[in-house]
Amino acid sequence: MDFTFTEEQQAVVEAAKAIFADVTPDGVPSPALTPGAIAEDFDRALWSTLADADLLGLLIGPEHGGAGLDAIALCLLLRESAKVLARLPLLESSAAAATVQTHGGTELRQRILPGAARGEVVLTVAANGRTGHDPAELAVTAHRDGATWTLDGVQTGVPWAHNADLVLVPAHTPDGHTVIALVPRDSGGLTLGEQFSTSGERLAELRLEAVHLDPSHVIEAEGAWDRLRELLATGTCALALGLAEGVLGMTSAYTSKREQFGHPIATFQAVAVQAADRYIDLRAMEATLWQAAWRISTAADGALPTAGDVAVAKIWASEGVRRVVQTAQHLHGGFGADTDYPLHRYHARAKQLELSLGPAAAHEEALGDLLAAHALS
Repeated sequence: MDFTFTEEQQAVVEAAKAIFADVTPDGVPSPALTPGAIAEDFDRALWSTLADADLLGLLIGPEHGGAGLDAIALCLLLRESAKVLARLPLLESSAAAATVQTHGGTELRQRILPGAARGEVVLTVAANGRTGHDPAELAVTAHRDGATWTLDGVQTGVPWAHNADLVLVPAHTPDGHTVIALVPRDSGGLTLGEQFSTSGERLAELRLEAVHLDPSHVIEAEGAWDRLRELLATGTCALALGLAEGVLGMTSAYTSKREQFGHPIATFQAVAVQAADRYIDLRAMEATLWQAAWRISTAADGALPTAGDVAVAKIWASEGVRRVVQTAQHLHGGFGADTDYPLHRYHARAKQLELSLGPAAAHEEALGDLLAAHALS
């Protein structure tokens, strides 16, 4: 087996590191000190820099100005972005563009993908359902009447919806099928309510009341929503991994310098054991992430459907990122809660990622259902 990344994937990492090297996590007000949103918009300057480096079209085909790479390349980019808490709709826009690339019609691809690759068209996805606990595809209904689709329903906690040009909204039809509607932010009947994430980012509650769309803006392909949901989940695992790696690096640097009884606390056995346990968490998060990303990228057969590998990655990411930041806070002592030090920002973002992934127990139950339905030889 060859576990190395391709030259193209390694080039993505090198380009990302060069760009994110100039990003500091303290570029916006602290979520601990700011009521409401820490900023009204995402980092547009950084978004333009990524566009200039051709990193916004990784999953878009070359015929539309993209790189034509895979989910592994995207996860590598997301991993680097999370290390510096980059405030970008990178996951949502890339995953949405990949869905249009794979399942959208010719007219839709030509209208959206070139602009998305250049960073001129920003996409996001409504994936949390009505409450954040129910399936997203059941929160909105979609009825087709002749040449028009009509959408009604509510989606909560939609990231970057106030700043995106299009929101991909899953919806269910009267006959039980799931479609994905590309809803322009200025659509008649669409209302955006203001919400705020644990990390202080501005979210939106989408209320759709008789929103009318042309059929070209609705993706009806079977399984399109399942594949988009799996890509979003795997990308979130990549963000959790990158953030946790950044936090463990901070902890290593701090404990190597902080002295007690005349010695760096990193030399104390109790400290070293905790850091080692968290390192093991990181390696498990990494291995399960690449397994899931590889299954998505290659559509390779396995003992279980791809959803099984995604569930395993989510289990490790959800538990792992929480344990890493909690240990970091413990080993930093009171310094970790200092709002002039960036660790509290990482903790807030980690909690948001953990909530986005959902509890490990739920993923273990889903994995158990898959194991029960697919006999392993």
